[in-house]
Amino acid sequence: QVQLVESGGGLVQPGGSLRLSCAASGFTLQYRTIGWFRQAPGKEREGVSCINGNDGSTDYADSVKGRFTSSRDSAKNTVYLQMNSLKPEDTAVYYCATVHYARGCSTKSMDFWGKGTLVTVSS
Repeated sequence: QVQLVESGGGLVQPGGSLRLSCAASGFTLQYRTIGWFRQAPGKEREGVSCINGNDGSTDYADSVKGRFTSSRDSAKNTVYLQMNSLKPEDTAVYYCATVHYARGCSTKSMDFWGKGTLVTVSS
């Protein structure tokens, strides 16, 4: 059974950092892409980053480029999202999701989703 569990969210001041984790079970990262998405109150869910489990390539939304970094630990079957220089507009529930690595990474293409973890950036 495929399962994704996010953790690491919390309250952080502007300019601070957080590291989110996405623990995967029921599949191996090698054949899947893991995407990070977020949804702020009153807004649509949007893509943040994608990491291809096959070759490790990554892609980021323009709004987080240079601040967020996605990485994987195949031994732990876990993907991370390191978030630095956080801004109030980064406040959202963050979700990880997965799709076969040969398919596109978008809110509409993902097969399985985690339940999310809340990130609040506020002073």
